[in-house]
Amino acid sequence: MSAVVVLRMPLSTDLSGFVGLLRRLQVPHRVSEEGGDQVLWVAENLAEDVRQLYQRFPEGNAEFELPADTALAAPARPSIGEQLRASKATAAILLLCLIVAGLTGLGDNFATLSWLTFLDFRVQGDYLYFTPLAASLADGQWWRLFTPMLVHFGILHLAMNGLWYWELGRRIELRQGPWNLLGMTLLFSLVSNAAQYLFGGPSLFGGLSGVLYGLLGHIWLYQWLAPNPVYRMPRGVLVMMLVWLLLCLSGLISLLGFGQIANAAHVGGLLVGCLSGLLGGALARRKLTA
Repeated sequence: MSAVVVLRMPLSTDLSGFVGLLRRLQVPHRVSEEGGDQVLWVAENLAEDVRQLYQRFPEGNAEFELPADTALAAPARPSIGEQLRASKATAAILLLCLIVAGLTGLGDNFATLSWLTFLDFRVQGDYLYFTPLAASLADGQWWRLFTPMLVHFGILHLAMNGLWYWELGRRIELRQGPWNLLGMTLLFSLVSNAAQYLFGGPSLFGGLSGVLYGLLGHIWLYQWLAPNPVYRMPRGVLVMMLVWLLLCLSGLISLLGFGQIANAAHVGGLLVGCLSGLLGGALARRKLTA
């Protein structure tokens, strides 16, 4: 359930009494400061009731008890089915990742894996021999530019990337629609895969992490320019992912036995995501002020 603005008041207005009333009534709400005003957000289905409540009790009368027939019930948490219906594009990408994980044996089935990697390869003894990208593209294998994002090496790799894509992808799908999410997913995949190939050379790499850093960068700067409750994330999430990126770049994560990290893919995804966030946020901000 999305949140909407029901009150926008100067900072000099004391909303503490009314906010206390909402708290006693267990009405989900949030107060933020934007543009020198204090803004009250509530669930969309409760907006009109809260506005009427404020007109009657702006001071949040402590003795007031809401009649049973007008009680404001907190919105029920959406079921998994409802979340899936509202996030079809996000779910579709995750389903593809699961299918590919099964077909490739989480990276162990080289015969299938070679059709989805950035560079085609063959196994000879203990070595992998890669086919030049130009040769594969000349044969019409353009899907290789994107499909590495579907490939995962191990259940933990798949689970972590899947959880983060569910969290970030749903936000973009709810805020900007499924086609924008799919377009960004493909763009971030292309850029992160190309960056990893250019800076890392011929190698096996895959996963959604480059796309995830793109989605993170997009939400971060879009929210900075055009704030919206859907894109509001705890600051700790951004800090954690950026710290993880720095740790990976330092080489510490590989030394601890987590395997080789596609650092160029992460950085490439983050940079293109920040660029798309700047452009999208600027356009959204312009529409709001037009």
